[in-house]
Amino acid sequence: MSKKLRKGYTTGYHASFAFRSALQGFMATKMFTKSITYKMDNDDLDVTKGCEIVITISDKLEDLELNDIEHKPYIIGSLKLYAGVGVGVVTKDGLKPPKGFPAINPTPLKAMEQIHRRFGNTEQIFCTISVTNGEEIAKQTANAKVGVLGGISILGTTGYVKPISSDAYMDSIRTELGVAKANGYEQVILTLGNSSFSYAKEHYDEMQIVEIGNFVYDALEIVEDLEIDSAIFICGIGKATKVMQGCKNTHNRFGSIDFDSLQKQIFKELGVWVDIDSTKTVKGVSIQLSEQNKIDDFFELIKRETDIELKKWFNLLTIKTIILR
Repeated sequence: MSKKLRKGYTTGYHASFAFRSALQGFMATKMFTKSITYKMDNDDLDVTKGCEIVITISDKLEDLELNDIEHKPYIIGSLKLYAGVGVGVVTKDGLKPPKGFPAINPTPLKAMEQIHRRFGNTEQIFCTISVTNGEEIAKQTANAKVGVLGGISILGTTGYVKPISSDAYMDSIRTELGVAKANGYEQVILTLGNSSFSYAKEHYDEMQIVEIGNFVYDALEIVEDLEIDSAIFICGIGKATKVMQGCKNTHNRFGSIDFDSLQKQIFKELGVWVDIDSTKTVKGVSIQLSEQNKIDDFFELIKRETDIELKKWFNLLTIKTIILR
């Protein structure tokens, strides 16, 4: 029997919970109040797992320690909400939190507004959301690339983190593509793997480069949805062959390369009968074709057919494939 994976709560849910506790304490004492919560463990691949989230409230702004990056607070009735140490500030357009404000998504922000309204506070007070070691944690995310500086984002839509799901990864892809679009890029660079990303950084602006993992179709669907004009798809020959054969996700669990079909296509196009019984990798096929002085023709064949397949999926997009050697 497979283990049932544990769900967890988002940073936004935890921040809202701590905000309620801190506000309740402040209203009872009218004194500087701090509430701490720890993001509970779960079975998701989440860099914020276990992090310490701190809410601080005071009637004096000087009592609070803010993110050093200049920013405006969210106004919640009589309360001003700032980014504390370890919570990022948005410095670029294209994200849900506006430029120049703390990186707090609309759902947790709305929850805090409802909590504040429930307590009926009318006095001017100040609040920070902080995350211990948040600036270090943020280095493991794409925050700096999309313009969230000085810490992590306070996220959450449903309040729950789904364990080992693709949701967080796809949200990250959509965020990066949205930032590229908002900052004037009408062409984006989609990379599969470290080599592709390294190549892209040497030839394009980093803001327009998005690592898409194995999510080829899903990423292009977001490109189309955001009305971005064109995409350059960069990958190795193996991944390109999968896409050429119709794989919308290049992870092994979604299918493997049909080498019988590839063998016939190579013979038809290049006039070489490769020995697929001796190899079940595209690299092995490439070695055989190199020995026949057909490697350039092979790469051109895969590139052309990959472009054709991508165009079948998204005929309104301009898509170009670059295959690395």
